[in-house]
Amino acid sequence: MGQTIAEKILSNSAGRVVTAGDFVEAAIDVAMIHDITGPLAVKTLYEITDRVWDRTKVIMLFDHQVPADSVDAAINHLELRKFAKREGILNYDVQEGVCHQVMVEKGHVLPGELVIGADSHTCTYGAVGAFATGVGSTDMGVALASGKLWFKVPDTIAFNVDGKLARRVYAKDIILTIIGDVGINGATYKACEFGGETVEHMDIANRMTLCNMAVEMGGKTGIVAPDEATAVFLEERSVDGDFTLGSDEDATKVTRRYTASEMVPVVAKPHQVDNVVPVTDVEGYHIDQVFIGSCTNGRYEDLKAAAELLEGETVARGVRMIVVPASRTEYRRALKTGLIDIFTDSGALVEAPCCGPCMGGSFGILGPGEVGLSTSNRNFVGRQGSPWASVYLCSPATAAASAIDGVIADPRTH
Repeated sequence: MGQTIAEKILSNSAGRVVTAGDFVEAAIDVAMIHDITGPLAVKTLYEITDRVWDRTKVIMLFDHQVPADSVDAAINHLELRKFAKREGILNYDVQEGVCHQVMVEKGHVLPGELVIGADSHTCTYGAVGAFATGVGSTDMGVALASGKLWFKVPDTIAFNVDGKLARRVYAKDIILTIIGDVGINGATYKACEFGGETVEHMDIANRMTLCNMAVEMGGKTGIVAPDEATAVFLEERSVDGDFTLGSDEDATKVTRRYTASEMVPVVAKPHQVDNVVPVTDVEGYHIDQVFIGSCTNGRYEDLKAAAELLEGETVARGVRMIVVPASRTEYRRALKTGLIDIFTDSGALVEAPCCGPCMGGSFGILGPGEVGLSTSNRNFVGRQGSPWASVYLCSPATAAASAIDGVIADPRTH
């Protein structure tokens, strides 16, 4: 019997052949911690031992409360800086941007690796063919101490998308459509393997959007088989990997098929990610704020899609628009190509790379009764501020069209 990508990676990390349902103690290739979950992970580490198991395999950065927006946040940053210096680990501090974007763009993740992060959206890294998953702070502390963690090998659901997307339909619309189809518990503890003709023709940026939201349907990880696009992406970062890794034809998995040409711009209504409807169902709905950014849709390709609609236009009166590039690299790229000028000319606020309004931990907080339209990944009660606010999720193109119109709008009409 053949193996899935997930089974192959966990077999390699465990040092023995494993299949779905097995429990394994697996060696960690890379561990990521950030400013919110890092302090408890460090505390747990020092309750077990006095040193990190391998300083070369731990990456730290700050992104959730950046710059520090409270005394408590500043204290967390100070303590984590001391930890990084004491242990000699790489700390990007506040300089680079959102953890998931930076980990991939800096070449810290390779195909076939087992990567953990103390953040649920670590599954983003599957875009380059890694088994990447989020863990709790105490689990991260154990991993920092030992370099290993216990896993149950997940079953795999293959989401195959074939055909060509219509104008102004994007990867965000694909993943929201899939989540709306299977539900928020439809892939619980499954490896979500994205493939098919549409995915094969995607760049890494769009694959990151797909993998990022695997956890929103309960997935343990999201993953795309590495290929030529992966090779080119990593070669540009002077790193290498196994680009032949893929699920065997006779591997055991459930397959769900989708036709790209049938997909339309969609929106996830409050307060669940699977509450997905075509944008035409909510066209004209009131909004107070539009947010373009996050680890889901803050890359250059996302900013470009939004800027194409905003060029020469103005954000509607009464609507606040916040744009936050996912990293310093993406910010500078947008700056050099004129996208930042387009955003600022339109009346948008462009902020330094960080998580921004996504989790309500920094600026852009929604007040009671306000409505936010966001390119991020969660729309739970209180996610971006007041528990009496509402958040809708969409693609960058839908967000830009809506900012112009002052209400939720169909990007295909612009």
